[in-house]
Amino acid sequence: MEPRCVTRELRSALIGGLVALALLFAGFVVLKIYLSSRFAPDPETIVSSTLSGMREQNRLTSFIASYVAVVTSEQSRLGLTAKKTLIMPGTVRYEVDMAKLGPQSVSWDAGTKELTVTLPPIEIAGPQVDLNAIREYDGGGLLMRLTNAEQRLDDANRKAAQAELLRQARAPTPMRIAREATRRAVERNFALPLRAAGLDAHVIVRFPDEGRSDRQMDRSTPLNEVAGTR
Repeated sequence: MEPRCVTRELRSALIGGLVALALLFAGFVVLKIYLSSRFAPDPETIVSSTLSGMREQNRLTSFIASYVAVVTSEQSRLGLTAKKTLIMPGTVRYEVDMAKLGPQSVSWDAGTKELTVTLPPIEIAGPQVDLNAIREYDGGGLLMRLTNAEQRLDDANRKAAQAELLRQARAPTPMRIAREATRRAVERNFALPLRAAGLDAHVIVRFPDEGRSDRQMDRSTPLNEVAGTR
């Protein structure tokens, strides 16, 4: 066989191989596009599943704080005075009732891949009083021995101490800390499954009394409306 014929056959085989590779690559691309469109993760489905899981938690405790109430009550009778001071430590839990979340609590913006979650207000559970740590100091023992003044002072002090613990718990600083802790926990719970599915989503968690821009309200669609349009 002449060298020219060999060269022509090699060239034909090479061209045929390149064409076959090109067709194989094109088929791979088409298959990848088809599979991506057919089995692409659905963010609404992922968010709905996460929402159901969080609702089953019932209550989310994101922050626990301890406070100390110091209160004093005084009574005067029969020309005598009795006084008692109560030092009462107590612990409160900052919780969110996750069972109150519903499809209307979440909205997904497909354009910006932004998920907005609106939580119920934070609730304070407690205070849980450490009875072993309570300390009492009294004065005016004669009046307390002659009357029921001590019982009245104890009742007044316990009531006032409970109110003081709740007042401290509702102060702006601990409420802000509790909100931020809750926000981080909920953001993480929604963001992790979205990222695991390959969705680079941004999660925004807000409370009912926090502002929300009109633009954000217009572009976001609650999941119950998304489901209704399918």
